[in-house]
Amino acid sequence: MTHRTKIMGILNVTPDSFSDGGKWISEKALDERIDQLIAEGADIIDVGGESTRPFAEPVRVDEELARVIPAIRKIRQRSDIPISIDTTKAAVARAAIDAGATMINDISALRQDPEMLAVVRSFDGPVVIMHMQGTPGDMQRNPQYSDVVAEINDFFTERICWLDANGVDRSRIIVDPGIGFGKTLEHNLTILRNIPAFKEHGCPVLIGHSRKSFLEQVLDIPVDERDSPTALVSVFCAQQQVDILRVHDTRSTVQALVLHNVLIDLP
Repeated sequence: MTHRTKIMGILNVTPDSFSDGGKWISEKALDERIDQLIAEGADIIDVGGESTRPFAEPVRVDEELARVIPAIRKIRQRSDIPISIDTTKAAVARAAIDAGATMINDISALRQDPEMLAVVRSFDGPVVIMHMQGTPGDMQRNPQYSDVVAEINDFFTERICWLDANGVDRSRIIVDPGIGFGKTLEHNLTILRNIPAFKEHGCPVLIGHSRKSFLEQVLDIPVDERDSPTALVSVFCAQQQVDILRVHDTRSTVQALVLHNVLIDLP
């Protein structure tokens, strides 16, 4: 039996995300994007209302709520698919859960908003904790590590112990090494080459590599040509038993993983 890697389809309802900012703002476009993600085989839809691209500016709570809550309600009207809310703000996470979200994806690993812990404790769904050196506003200025894998794992150990001590069971936690979040090209490649190392915590591993700038650095291609390389990296991750892949183009990654699984199951 092959390892089942789940696909988290990205729904950015933002005007300024690095690869699809503004594309899903109109009601018609949003409806079509939701239907597309479901039809193409996403296992989870990750809804985000604040860009976390390098040097991004923060978004007000009321503005983020106005972006994500209608999208979550639209998804829930159509499907019982798991919905992840991609936010660092407790007020947004709380409203998203009330609207039908079933999972919290916090790039700050509950470090930014002290009220986020109470929200996580108020429901029983999964929570993603991501490693990031710095903040979106400064993370790519000069990221440095003596051992990027060891330092990320030390971070996860501290966060998991803290969550456990505060009433959040390890079984709910998903770890994300944070490709592109305070990492150079070599850091990103080292993370991808060493995915099994992040399994030591006994938590599912999420990788968010989709369309990111390391693909441009390796292949010298613009953002609108990165879906096929993203799908190739997705297969590489699946071979290392990544549990969740967060991608923009669900179709290419789903097809790549179906073909991969058929091939490795051949006698």
